Amino acid sequence: MNFSTTMTGAMPAAMPDLNPWPLTIATYNIHGAIGSDRRFAPDRVAGVLREIDADIIALQEVPLGGGNLPDVLHILQDATGFFAAAGFTFSVSERRYGNAVLSRYPIVATRSVDLSYGRREPRCALDADVSCHGHPLRVIATHLGLRPAERHDQIRRLLQVFDTDQMPVILLGDVNEWFVWGRSLRWLVSHFESVPAPATFPSRWPIFALDRIWIRPRHRLVHVEAHATPLARIASDHLPLVAHIDG
Repeated sequence: MNFSTTMTGAMPAAMPDLNPWPLTIATYNIHGAIGSDRRFAPDRVAGVLREIDADIIALQEVPLGGGNLPDVLHILQDATGFFAAAGFTFSVSERRYGNAVLSRYPIVATRSVDLSYGRREPRCALDADVSCHGHPLRVIATHLGLRPAERHDQIRRLLQVFDTDQMPVILLGDVNEWFVWGRSLRWLVSHFESVPAPATFPSRWPIFALDRIWIRPRHRLVHVEAHATPLARIASDHLPLVAHIDG
């Protein structure tokens, strides 16, 4: 397991001890900011984030700069004014790429969990501690592999990492599981309990529930929905998945 800390944004002034709930959480595979019309347009992704108005957002397939390439996370952070953390899955001088978390609340620590499998495309989970009015929340954002054996191995490693009762835990991201009763989903359901799974892919005519949000304790999860506005249908090949959480 690789541990690293990547945080940006200035810490706000001390706030009163407020309840962190309710919260709106989202996960969004932005497909490199390339829309369903094959046009690179980070501004459209930023527009979708403004529509959602979530407190915490997990992002997958995020270009993170390198060489002369744009840092899309920096663009989205400027658009939202949020704190940001990046989890690199691919990083060389010419190109960086991976997962990210944007948060209305301070991100106080991050850990990068290596989920790479054999010679398959590198994968990771970005494990972030968020302070919501002084209340700790653990957010684990990931993007799992395309092959069943790869996902099985990644889920086993993830379940070992975040089995904690010290704070509420949210696992979210693109799990790439096409089958409702796939083994990966069964393992996650047994750990987190069943949750609603609206279809999010492909964005124009969603059929598959590739994007998921789980939370422990389960009773805090109030509602889950796919964000299917006209802008969201064109900004990426996935729709954002949005969850509403309360105490």
